[in-house]
Amino acid sequence: MDDDPTAVLAAEVPAPTPDLFRQAVTSLTGTSVRAEVRVEPLRPPQRLAPYSYAIAADVRGADGDELATGRLVLLHDPDGVEAWDGVLRLVAFASAELDAQMGVDPMLPAVGWSWLIGALDERAAAYRAAGGTVTQTTSTRFGDLAGPHTTIELELRGSWTADDADMTPHLHAFVDLLCAAAGLPPEGVTVLSPG
Repeated sequence: MDDDPTAVLAAEVPAPTPDLFRQAVTSLTGTSVRAEVRVEPLRPPQRLAPYSYAIAADVRGADGDELATGRLVLLHDPDGVEAWDGVLRLVAFASAELDAQMGVDPMLPAVGWSWLIGALDERAAAYRAAGGTVTQTTSTRFGDLAGPHTTIELELRGSWTADDADMTPHLHAFVDLLCAAAGLPPEGVTVLSPG
């Protein structure tokens, strides 16, 4: 028989995780974020890249209500992807319910996108090839449905290529985006109440 059992065994052994990806995941998991934000690992998508890692992030108000939610996925292809212009890609999803005044602003999608790009720039995250979409939806309840009469929601889907394995500024920028969408002031800023 010509079959080599060691060849089958070698095919079943997973390839070692690249150092660059391991460093990127370590920087993601070792980064502290604002107290209002809860971050936890999430099952990553399996077919987008040879290596992936994902987190879920929720912004909670003082009363425990969810103000914004999101996911951040780290993708790594050691061979690079032409559309990425690199080997490390971050894919983000963010969603938040907005107050009625903000929700009717026709500039809202541009503002939502500026929250992401502004946060990446403010955090000095080295990135390129950023792209995405911002969607605003209005839902109105009728009849016996409980809840507010009208709700306005913003959803941002974006991706960008990281220039190195340090994901700390990228995670902080993502958290800043979620907190801006949730209506929280920048970290370290206290809002004075009238009175």
